[in-house]
Amino acid sequence: MDLLIALLPALFWGSVVLINVLVGGGPYNQIRGTTLGTLIVGIVLLVTGNAKFDDLAVIIVGLISGAFWALGQGYQLKSISLIGVSKTMPISTGLQLVGTTLFSAVFLGEWSTGTQVTLGLVAMVLLVIGIALTSIKGKNEASGSNSKFGKAIPILIISTVGYVVYVVVAQIFGVDGMNALFFQSIGMAIGGLILSAKHETSLKSTMWNMIPGVIWGIGNLFMFYSQPKVGVATSFSFSQLLVIVSTLGGIFLLGERKDKRQMTGIWVGIVLIIIAAFILGNLKG
Repeated sequence: MDLLIALLPALFWGSVVLINVLVGGGPYNQIRGTTLGTLIVGIVLLVTGNAKFDDLAVIIVGLISGAFWALGQGYQLKSISLIGVSKTMPISTGLQLVGTTLFSAVFLGEWSTGTQVTLGLVAMVLLVIGIALTSIKGKNEASGSNSKFGKAIPILIISTVGYVVYVVVAQIFGVDGMNALFFQSIGMAIGGLILSAKHETSLKSTMWNMIPGVIWGIGNLFMFYSQPKVGVATSFSFSQLLVIVSTLGGIFLLGERKDKRQMTGIWVGIVLIIIAAFILGNLKG
């Protein structure tokens, strides 16, 4: 049962962008609604007594990490509007793994042995190959797709910076993630409002996009619940299975068409990314 619960974050988080696309509204409605949805979960934590106000570090780190998550999510949604879910999510997941791992290894000294360095470098290579394979161009793909892909890459790099800061800032200051969740949700909502402030948004679309925000928040709760049950390494590794849910959901649920060559690349690429995630998860553990 504990292992099944540990798989739930991947299911919930992998579903978020699929629901964003299904309910529509464009990236600015989507990020505003999603972050307001996470705030609802934060308010529930507050009402149930799971928000701590006695530690200034928790408050500041929570606000900062939440705002950077909004940056990461907002730019990920912008990439999706350009190249779709099934191309964006493997690249985004792989870049996040590379970014957070390299930061932890270089600045936090998590790779302290020769074995960890060797396995870590192997995982990095697998990630790069996996990302490349999921990005293979189809034989009949429109000529404008190269231009859109070129525009999406810098957007995904900015997204990765947001996600990496969201993860590592708590590590740097030794803040427990569960304690910071309420303040993270506030930071997310503020970040979402800032990102969408200069763009026209619809109240109806924003409200619909609150659904994936609530789902993301619930997935986060399952993550923190499962960690003491199955261990941080297993919980982290399982959560990265979200790339399967989102990528295949983009293809089969949203109808993003791929030819046989692309599907082969996507399957092999996803497998390599997941193997790398499990290696990195155990290095973290």
